[in-house]
Amino acid sequence: QVQVVESGGGLVQPGGSLRLSCTVSGSVVQFYGMAWYRQAQGNQRELVARITSAGTNYADSVEGRFSISRDNAKNAAYLQMNDLKPEDTAVYFCNKDGRYRWPWGPGTQVTVSS
Repeated sequence: QVQVVESGGGLVQPGGSLRLSCTVSGSVVQFYGMAWYRQAQGNQRELVARITSAGTNYADSVEGRFSISRDNAKNAAYLQMNDLKPEDTAVYFCNKDGRYRWPWGPGTQVTVSS
């Protein structure tokens, strides 16, 4: 069974940075497009960034501040988040890009607050 585990979240002040990591077991990351999603309290889960063979794409709200990457040798994906804003506060999840996703992992909480 595929397991996804996210890590790297925490409490950070506005303007700060965090690097999220995602490790996958039971599948091979290199065969898929990968994506980061987030869900703020009371909101639906939304796509933040994706990385595919065609390149990377970002939600307008994070363009220029976030950067997604992957390490196929480690079966992992990453999200570098810079210039964090309070509105980035959410639980962040990693999964395949597209419709047919793996079971969701627990996510990692990111809180941006002074």
